[in-house]
Amino acid sequence: MNKAITDGIDFMPPAFIDGLDDWSREDGTPGTNTYVGAADAALVASDPDFGPCLELQKTESVQRLRYMGEVPILPGVYLRVRARIKVMSGLFPSIRVAGWAGSAVGAHVTGLDETGPEILPATYGRIYEVSAIVGTGNRTGVDMQWGGSAVYGHFGIDLLGSNGGIVRVESIEIEDVTSVFHRNLMGWVDVRDYGAVGDGVTDDTLAFEAADADANGRELVVSPGVYFLGQTVTISSRCRFEGRVVMPSNRRLQLTNRFDLPIYIDAFGDEVEGLKRALAALFNFSGHESLDMKGRRVQLTAPLDLAAIAGKTGYANRRAIRNGQLEAEASPAWDTVTTVSTANWSVTTPDELTNVANIENIAIGALVSGNGMGREVYVKAKNEVAGTLTLSQKLINPSSTQSYTFQRFQYILDCSGFSDLSRFQVDDIEFLCFYNASGILLPKYGASWHIRDCWFTKPKDRGIASFDAGCFAINIDHCQFISTEYDTLAQERKTIAISLNSNDVRIRNNHAIRFRHFAFLSSALCIISGNHFWQGDNTASRNPTAGIVFTDRRSNSTLVSNYIDNCYIEVTNEHSPLQNGDANSPTFGDLIMTGNMFVAADVPNWFTFLRIMPYGTNHRLSGINMTHNTFNVFDGSQIDRVESLNLSNGSIDHSASEDIVFEYNVFNGVTRRTQNPAFVEVAQPTALAAWPYDHAQIVPFGGRVLSASSITALGPIQNAANVAQFGAPYVSVNQGAAGQAVAINWATAVKGRVALQLRSDRTI
Repeated sequence: MNKAITDGIDFMPPAFIDGLDDWSREDGTPGTNTYVGAADAALVASDPDFGPCLELQKTESVQRLRYMGEVPILPGVYLRVRARIKVMSGLFPSIRVAGWAGSAVGAHVTGLDETGPEILPATYGRIYEVSAIVGTGNRTGVDMQWGGSAVYGHFGIDLLGSNGGIVRVESIEIEDVTSVFHRNLMGWVDVRDYGAVGDGVTDDTLAFEAADADANGRELVVSPGVYFLGQTVTISSRCRFEGRVVMPSNRRLQLTNRFDLPIYIDAFGDEVEGLKRALAALFNFSGHESLDMKGRRVQLTAPLDLAAIAGKTGYANRRAIRNGQLEAEASPAWDTVTTVSTANWSVTTPDELTNVANIENIAIGALVSGNGMGREVYVKAKNEVAGTLTLSQKLINPSSTQSYTFQRFQYILDCSGFSDLSRFQVDDIEFLCFYNASGILLPKYGASWHIRDCWFTKPKDRGIASFDAGCFAINIDHCQFISTEYDTLAQERKTIAISLNSNDVRIRNNHAIRFRHFAFLSSALCIISGNHFWQGDNTASRNPTAGIVFTDRRSNSTLVSNYIDNCYIEVTNEHSPLQNGDANSPTFGDLIMTGNMFVAADVPNWFTFLRIMPYGTNHRLSGINMTHNTFNVFDGSQIDRVESLNLSNGSIDHSASEDIVFEYNVFNGVTRRTQNPAFVEVAQPTALAAWPYDHAQIVPFGGRVLSASSITALGPIQNAANVAQFGAPYVSVNQGAAGQAVAINWATAVKGRVALQLRSDRTI
């Protein structure tokens, strides 16, 4: 590059022979004295070596010769000032190139180096050359580094030392030597050319901004060095980092032309720091909606505290991180923090603990366990001054004062510091937990998260967990959950793939292998479809665990087209205070299960695929729909039925059951093939006035037969003498101690065969 050629800029001063009114004997600024008519200066028309030149007699301690024209100082441009000199007589002076730096407002810029190296001639008549290079950049070979504060200069020479000597000076040259420092036709600018120092201490913010402003489509190069940026810097140019950047934690580097993880790793010289800085920019600059990791793996020794990285506690604009791996390396920072404390509980505030000992040691998001409480209860808020903890769920019936255990798991991506983080998306990220860490801890509140096409490989405790309402309207799609407890007995496992608390959950097309639970949902309004969760083990007689647990007894949820493998669906009210059911209390149900494949092998005959576990007495069933499912039990196993009740902590009032539908299902390896409504045939070979029929093999959940309809004779109804009878019967339902028997009553003793529909629910 040469500005004289490319931009037509003339740096060269006029020749002395053209007049001395352009040459100052002071600093070169307007109004200073010139050499016109000076007694110690004369023009020589023809020197044998120089041709026309200037002859000076040294009469001052520092004899100055300055061009009064304003020579521009441009970012990235390097000028060489040089002069050829010979001493004619007298004492030999020292000689150097010198200048005066001017600002944009014409003021002197102080603190700069304004002189070049000195030479001391030793022979009369011999030609000596002095030169110095001036420019904005801190580069090797630059004698006068002026940074970005000087915009022009007055240049010339100084004569130093003893007076009396006579010298001749050939006309002074100023030439563009930028090509010495840069390649020809370069398509980039270097921050050093704009005053960046790169010593890790000097604030190079202005140099970076100036270089970016001047790049004009060219690449911005950060040459080797450590560059301290004390302020947030936004760069719109393409960047290449050969050196690295350091910044305060509350300042950001915002790269708008190329925004991905590799460029931030290059910028900060470290994968973890680069990831944190990129995430900080993602949440604080609107130029990009997503961070692409470009397939990079980042090895972490501590959780990524996303709120601390972003410097925010609330954010609701769509943001995404995608396409990479986050690996938890062994480190004490992943250790579960366990605190055991006593606390008080009252039924009037069932989701609160008071008078909590050691509350300062209990972290938000900690899992709480203790007598009289359900599973998957987390600390969602605390007040250390008041000594209270607010929990994610209500407790059932703990003692008024007792000991609780608080376990704070450590997550690769920890969003618990956000009071609200909505519309966040995680795509194609593999969380390589490797039993060192868990996967994602959701924020306190968050709407419309989307986690898709991700892998959660061997999480230590949880794959995805919510401690409050951070999972509201979440979508979890096409993810793989690989347990670290593959060889552990199912009933001894403790890891859970997904644990959620809020409503409007969509879990679709995921695959989970050998967790204690695939999904623990303290949620309602869930759509669960297309998943395969496999929870068997290698024992000959398995004791499988629940694949999905619903703790909202009235879940209003659908399970469609899932592959439910060696596990079961559990519905409970363990997150409600212990209470008895009545006409106004919520029912167990509002659950649709259709088109699912249920399979099990090597299971005991009491195993069932759908289990309801009430806490409290006289609860009701309502709105349970199981249609078009297949139930298959393999490897010689035979189970009694596909559905059951666990009444160890409560009871169900079967006389109040409503809208229970079990139909169009396929059974293999199942003894009692549940139906409701059930279309049955009753054959009576001998004449009786009341035909008995036991419906226990078919009625759902061991309930009662509550209604009968559509009775149709299948052939003639005959008396004992085989004479056809034409009277109509009536049916008595809810017979026997369990209410599972019916009686078909005739006007006289008859025999024959009839078909009728029986229901174990009310359809009002």
